[in-house]
Amino acid sequence: MLVRLGQEVQEVPRGLSAKTAPELLLRELLLWVGDRPRTYDDTIEAWRSNCPRHPVLDDAFTGGLLRVDAGRVVLTGRGRALLHQT
Repeated sequence: MLVRLGQEVQEVPRGLSAKTAPELLLRELLLWVGDRPRTYDDTIEAWRSNCPRHPVLDDAFTGGLLRVDAGRVVLTGRGRALLHQT
C-alpha cells in the first residue's frame, strides 16, 4: 500500500488495518496543510484522488477538519485538535 509521507509516496506494510492507512493519510494531510499556507489549487493538485478508497481530502473537508479562507486551505479548530492528539 502506498501513502504520502512528506513530499514522497512510500510503501506501507500491508499488515496495517484498513482503518490505520486512511488515518495515516489524514494525519499527513493535516500536517501538510498546517505546515504553511496552502492555496486551494495547490491543495487540490497535491491531494486529489480518483480512487474512491482514498478520499482523504474530501473526508477532511466534509468532516470539518479543513476549510477555505480567502483562497487558502486552513485547519479548523477541530482539525488542529485532531492533529495534536497523541
